[in-house]
Amino acid sequence: MGAKLFCWPRGSPGVAMMLRALLLTGLLSWANGQEGQAMLPEEKSKIRDQIVEMFDHAYGSYMKYAYPADELMPLSCRGRVRGLEPNRGDIDDSLGKFSLTLIDTLDTLVVLNKLDEFEDAVRRTLRDVRLDNDVVVSVFETNIRVLGGLLGAHTMADMLRQRGERMQWYRDELLHMAKELGHRLLPAFNTTSGLPYPRVNLRYGVLNPLSRTGTESDTCTACAGTMILEFAALSRLSGEAVFEENARKALDVLWEKRQRGSDLVGTVINIHNGDWVRRDSGVGAGIDSYYEYLMKAYVLLGDNVYLERFNTHYRAIMKYISQPPLLLNVHMHNPTVSVRSWMDSLLAFFPGLQVLRGDLKPAIETHEMLYQVTKQHKFLPEAFTTEFRVHWGQHPLRPEFAESTYYLYKATGDPYYLRVGQSIVEKLNAHARVPCGFAAVQDVRTGAHEDRMDSFFLAEMFKYLYLLFSEKNQLHFDIDDYIFTTEAHLLPVSLSTSQPPCRGNNTEAPTAVEEDLFTYSCPSTQTLFPNNPSFAKTIRDSYKYLTGVGRAFHASPVRGVELPLHDHGMEPVEFLRSMGISLTPLSEAGATGTQGEAHKGVYRVKLVAEVTQTTEEEEVEPLLVQLISPPFLGRTVLTAGPAKFGMDLTKQEHGVKGSIVKTSPYTACGPIENAEELSGHIALALRGDCMFAAKARRLQEAGAIGVIFIDHREGSNSAETPLFQMVGDGGSTADITIPLVFLFSQEGALLTSALEDHSNVDVLMLPKERRLDKADKPLGKMNIKFRLAGEGELEDVEEGEARGPTLKFVLEKGEVVLEEEEYKQQGDSCLTPGDEHMPCSYGQTAASPPSHSPNDLNTEP
Repeated sequence: MGAKLFCWPRGSPGVAMMLRALLLTGLLSWANGQEGQAMLPEEKSKIRDQIVEMFDHAYGSYMKYAYPADELMPLSCRGRVRGLEPNRGDIDDSLGKFSLTLIDTLDTLVVLNKLDEFEDAVRRTLRDVRLDNDVVVSVFETNIRVLGGLLGAHTMADMLRQRGERMQWYRDELLHMAKELGHRLLPAFNTTSGLPYPRVNLRYGVLNPLSRTGTESDTCTACAGTMILEFAALSRLSGEAVFEENARKALDVLWEKRQRGSDLVGTVINIHNGDWVRRDSGVGAGIDSYYEYLMKAYVLLGDNVYLERFNTHYRAIMKYISQPPLLLNVHMHNPTVSVRSWMDSLLAFFPGLQVLRGDLKPAIETHEMLYQVTKQHKFLPEAFTTEFRVHWGQHPLRPEFAESTYYLYKATGDPYYLRVGQSIVEKLNAHARVPCGFAAVQDVRTGAHEDRMDSFFLAEMFKYLYLLFSEKNQLHFDIDDYIFTTEAHLLPVSLSTSQPPCRGNNTEAPTAVEEDLFTYSCPSTQTLFPNNPSFAKTIRDSYKYLTGVGRAFHASPVRGVELPLHDHGMEPVEFLRSMGISLTPLSEAGATGTQGEAHKGVYRVKLVAEVTQTTEEEEVEPLLVQLISPPFLGRTVLTAGPAKFGMDLTKQEHGVKGSIVKTSPYTACGPIENAEELSGHIALALRGDCMFAAKARRLQEAGAIGVIFIDHREGSNSAETPLFQMVGDGGSTADITIPLVFLFSQEGALLTSALEDHSNVDVLMLPKERRLDKADKPLGKMNIKFRLAGEGELEDVEEGEARGPTLKFVLEKGEVVLEEEEYKQQGDSCLTPGDEHMPCSYGQTAASPPSHSPNDLNTEP
């Protein structure tokens, strides 16, 4: 079989059938609302023009307000430059001071037929971008965004040059830049296993004393397994085999380390010895593009080994992870056990990958589930539960759902998916558009924005949306001649034949297994669903009211439930029970038997269903971090979120008290460098890079008596963002016994600022209802004296006889000095700045500031 897998039926009797199917689908669905309606060419053109206008707004804002910075901050209307903005943890590893958004957007300009802008952007890239910056970057992100962006742009520039229309001045400069960057990434592969380090210094590599990296021991499966497309393309375009060889070796290691019983891989692996660090297995974050690149490496490079490996993994995924329409994480060594009750938004790419394999039915099922979630929450939350409630509320404008929508439309021709795409466009304009671009959504429940517009928004979202509403003859080139990388960069499938593979391809093929219908097939709807033009709607209808949105209420306790389950899927009772529904087979309730459907893999089961009533959102009991050392004295109180593991602070009568110390490294994802300083103190650690549980274990081993995690998402705060409970890593967390709390970034900034301003800061971690308050210890009568000292003057104020404690504030050169004195005086009085006495009331002082700074969120007076 050739390298091209995108073999939609053309020039065959099936074409007429497809056209009739599209027409019939549109007519049949007219009465079911706009979603199923056929879309006229004029309407498609209008939406396509709207997408181009949206792109112009986003790209124009980046060029106007941010370039040459890596990214645009759309709320601040300025560029994000690493080192000049607050550190966001691992998110910032994408930023290398190489105009990331410009490079990531280059081939998008060609897809959208903006050829003048493309030529100008290429000239800017060659003139302004440097790749030798002294900065530590993510190997994975730099590969897919920058190396992929340079290769995709070179491919487009070369195509235009060969046509003789444009770019006649171009002499492969982008390819030379790509080769330079490839050599700067190669030091990451200098490990005993062949798995790459997760980070590299662009100037100094990994092991150089000046590199500030090379201490990591772990990497994610996707991080190591998402190199082959870009590195192999670079090898075949440049003639240097070293890139493809290293990427192939990393894939070989991951394949060798799979769990042989289940054929699944874990999420995090040790780069030195190949041991699995996290053994949970799924198709979302941490693994996703590893599977994608096995499939696409076969398409791009024509090597059957990659397809055979993918097919082996795919069978395991469909056996253990796919529980239609859900995709759940399981334990790789015990795959019948689900390790968590939520899914992350990155798995939204998987229906598109299933389309490439030709397995349309589960792709339609999962995509419909995701669409129902977007209906409920406007966007896909970063994570959501199996009951489709929000688990993590962020939405950084990810494109994976649009990607799968595009693939499903191209495979089925069903206008339903145009309506899905239209809803994506409308929601982006309604809920993410701001004057200086498009802003990520900080929480889908509140609609609050985050000052962030990632480069992938321009690289991927607008490509897939524009192509969704475009006919092939409206594009400047034949899109079927290219394959999308995971960042939607375009690489020519001709590389499999026009360029030789890397030397020494000794990859061992997997053991032969029984093939299924989709092992070497294309997504032919006529083959899969003969003479059934409404097949997609039939599949979708089973999940139309999955989230409860739009469902009519029925009081009847008995109803028929149609479950389109694969033969190897969960039993129907187990499937619905996993969704929070307790079930009893109708036969046990004294009812008659049921008739089975004639279709393979579809069963009709009648059940007595009792739906468990649950609250819309899980209630989270807030905790507090109270600053108790001078000058705060308990007046600064920060709202904190709890953890589902570690010490239960609600059972500690007096909370946990200690001095805070900032962790080094701040993310606590590597060996703790200041363990001696942390011992006996409460650690401050930044969210990101690794799991909360992994951080907690390291800090507990270092001797910390508690941990305060601070959010890495800039601008987040407890006033606008609902609290959540930190969760473990899928395994047992019984070994973690210290208390753990979570602060959003604005509250965390108050705490870190206090630590910078004062050598010692003591805090209390405690439940909200046990907060220390003035009322706990009445101070009785108190006299407050406030006096502005003259130049060089610091002397006591003589006020005759006084009694009771007196606080005197003496201001000199912007500093406040607190002194406590005993005065004996008849009566109580307060000294005003004019040296006049006035009566004092309890809890009020003449020296008290009138208000708090607007930045002092949650600071109690």
